[in-house]
Amino acid sequence: MDLGYTVAGLAVGFIVGLTGVGGGSLMTPILLWFGISPATAVGTDLLYAAVTKAGGVAVHHRQKHIDWRITLHLSLGSVPAAMLTLGLLSWMHVPAQVMDALFRFVLGVALLLTAGAILCKPWLIRLGQKHFGGLGVGERWWPTALVGVMLGVLVTLSSIGAGALGTLALFLLYPALPTSRLIGTEIAHAVPLTLVAGLGHASMGHLDWLLLLKLLSGSLPGIWLGSKLTGKLSDHWLRPALAVMLALAGVKLVL
Repeated sequence: MDLGYTVAGLAVGFIVGLTGVGGGSLMTPILLWFGISPATAVGTDLLYAAVTKAGGVAVHHRQKHIDWRITLHLSLGSVPAAMLTLGLLSWMHVPAQVMDALFRFVLGVALLLTAGAILCKPWLIRLGQKHFGGLGVGERWWPTALVGVMLGVLVTLSSIGAGALGTLALFLLYPALPTSRLIGTEIAHAVPLTLVAGLGHASMGHLDWLLLLKLLSGSLPGIWLGSKLTGKLSDHWLRPALAVMLALAGVKLVL
């Protein structure tokens, strides 16, 4: 089982580094499959994502794949939204059984949204070019922050959304930016969001530190390798396969 966690971390880290997609979307369902409770799976995966993607940020920054201004605008919305969501969960004193049911349902919905985003990416990019292509940079900060708010809530409740949905939102708002730069920017934004949300879950007891270390032992080299290969490997086969897998997992959790 210990080796299984490490191998899972390696595979997920590689996909995250390569595509910017698949962190929580893959790891949280894997943890549920291993028998981890939904609350602990979400909390552990959030800190796992924060540390894993921090390694990817270093690589993408050296390759100049990050727009730090966009990262800041996203964080202005996402980090406060995550803190507010955590505060509400703590204040409401939700029973553990209800919390697990909530996380499981939101996780399923987030997986279905992620699968749809991956499959509809080409059409949505064209839509973004039509409606946002003519906007100036100064006109995009508030929709970018609004996207951050939505991501902050969704990621806090499911650990999913910062990857596929965040990257897709950037494709819509900034269609002229190269794909590698959008992926790097999304990964950079995911670090503060998942760190804040993960620490909040840890304060509520939704964290398995030993499990986290096992996952990181595989994911750190995985995301380093995937980040090195960004833009060099075709993901035409990877994205549809990933979307189908996420959709099946989402349907199972929702139903």
